[in-house]
Amino acid sequence: MTVRRKTIFTLLIVSAVLAGVSPAQQREAEPVSFNRFSDRVYEIAGGSGARGGLYIGDDGVLVVDAKMDEKSMAQVFEGIKKITDKPIRFLVNTHSDGDHVRGNRYFPPSVTIVAHENCRKEFFLAGRDGNDSEWSDPSLAPFVPSVTFNDRMDIYLGTHKVELRHFGVGHTIGDVVVYIPGDKVAFIGDQYFTGRPQLIHAYKGGNTFGHVRNLSKMLDTLDAGTFFSGHSEPVGREAVKEHMNAMIERQKKVKAAIDAGKSLEEIQRGFDENEKTLVGVIYNEITTR
Repeated sequence: MTVRRKTIFTLLIVSAVLAGVSPAQQREAEPVSFNRFSDRVYEIAGGSGARGGLYIGDDGVLVVDAKMDEKSMAQVFEGIKKITDKPIRFLVNTHSDGDHVRGNRYFPPSVTIVAHENCRKEFFLAGRDGNDSEWSDPSLAPFVPSVTFNDRMDIYLGTHKVELRHFGVGHTIGDVVVYIPGDKVAFIGDQYFTGRPQLIHAYKGGNTFGHVRNLSKMLDTLDAGTFFSGHSEPVGREAVKEHMNAMIERQKKVKAAIDAGKSLEEIQRGFDENEKTLVGVIYNEITTR
């Protein structure tokens, strides 16, 4: 990179920071794409926001999670029209993070939005910065989940069934697993990550020990062979087990260090930089029991 280009790039970064927008947010999102798993199941990738899903039933379709902006949602709707002429009947939010729900507002009013009851409550929680939730705006009321459940809910699209399950506290207190028994696949939101440590939203009631129990119960309960998540490529059962085991090993390491009288700062120095936040969550869970 030449000195001139370096200078321009630096000025762009500074301008973005002064505007309150990170350089990463300035980058143009990849176009939305639909990755076919079967005749009825697609992963919705790309765009602004997390990965989601599409399930095609007899008399309509169910969408798993929304994108973040109008442009990406327009691409989602256009992509669905190219795959099927059946109407969107349901949108399921796997949890309340903005990259999974902000695009709710662009769905037609005829779509029923479904989530766990705790997820709906989280829509109205103040953000980590203490600011009021944007969902408190009455004009957005039609785009907050209108149908909620506690442990389990079945949705029928003609003769085809989609099972919604809540296995307890994990990434948040309102995580939903969308299980499609006919294809043995599950969409699990942010309950699995690759390339980075698991994200636990303690400020939303998330818990690492609950997360392990959550995934264990999911594997014991569902006959799924493929798991789609918000920020990773699809994986099988063994990868989910390895993810759980990695969390368990971190918990054991933190517990041993606490028992040895080490402070949080001392414990964090024994982990990679990108694990420090998660280690802090584990530390707080153990020391406040």
